[in-house]
Amino acid sequence: MTGPATSTPHASGSNPIRDLPLQHLAGFTHRWVDADGVRLHAVEGGRPSGPAVVLLAGFPQTWWAWRKVMPGLTDRFHVIAIDLPGQGHSERPERGYDTHAVSAHVHTAVKALGVSTYSLVAHDIGAWVAFSLALNFESHLRGVALLDAGIPGITLPEAIPTDPDRAWKTWHFAFHMVPDLPETLLAGREREYVGWFLKVKALSPDTFDDAELDHYAAAIAVDGGLRASLAYYRDAAESARKNREALKWRHLTVPVLGISSSHGSVPDMAASISPWADNTTRIVVPDAGHFIPDEQPEAIAAAIRDFIADHD
Repeated sequence: MTGPATSTPHASGSNPIRDLPLQHLAGFTHRWVDADGVRLHAVEGGRPSGPAVVLLAGFPQTWWAWRKVMPGLTDRFHVIAIDLPGQGHSERPERGYDTHAVSAHVHTAVKALGVSTYSLVAHDIGAWVAFSLALNFESHLRGVALLDAGIPGITLPEAIPTDPDRAWKTWHFAFHMVPDLPETLLAGREREYVGWFLKVKALSPDTFDDAELDHYAAAIAVDGGLRASLAYYRDAAESARKNREALKWRHLTVPVLGISSSHGSVPDMAASISPWADNTTRIVVPDAGHFIPDEQPEAIAAAIRDFIADHD
């Protein structure tokens, strides 16, 4: 385990994204670790001797997506929120965004922080990475909670629906996969683009304030962040291929909690994963859209606490 986090935020290691202001959360410390050649940003706090919980966010967010959940875990857990490669204050490599490659970087980062076994909680693209991480490093995991995400090669549809009632939730997958065009169209308009996702996919359009929109837009706009964010979609076919290949030989045996919401994208995460996992449970969080940690943080913190207690 690492040493205890202090109430005064500070940075250790080298921050590769210096043009993006840091967001500070009381009781948590910023760290950067070398994860097999990619510097990843982690925000760490809670009980150093407690069970470790690793949090991964998705598009178009950063670790800051967990800011309302993290304080509710510090009394019992060693809490680590990690920016994925290309996200937030983590380095933006030129290539290597398939989820098996990314999951190896994430697991290396967790080990570099002195943690050998942990629970993994992940949303959206973070859940893509978490599923692949579980396939590759299951012996290090106590449990995996996946929030509102279709997994490439597993539950992510091959075709984009054309029904307007459903198409607005997934239209961007095809757009993000087109080389170069999104970068051309979105340059200088990152805030409008990010704002659409955060306002439309949350149940309440007032979930995110202007400061949060500014932060997420800046994180995508700075130092190749947009290219890196889109790379997860552009490498989704490779992620899918590697997931399917791994599942030819084994299923997940680690406990999996599927977390859906009343107005999210995936009505039953546990049911969608259960053909490939031997131990799944489900919860549906009421009064929430896609961004469940932002919309119902107390419910997510409680679900994490109960899930880990059941399987610790």
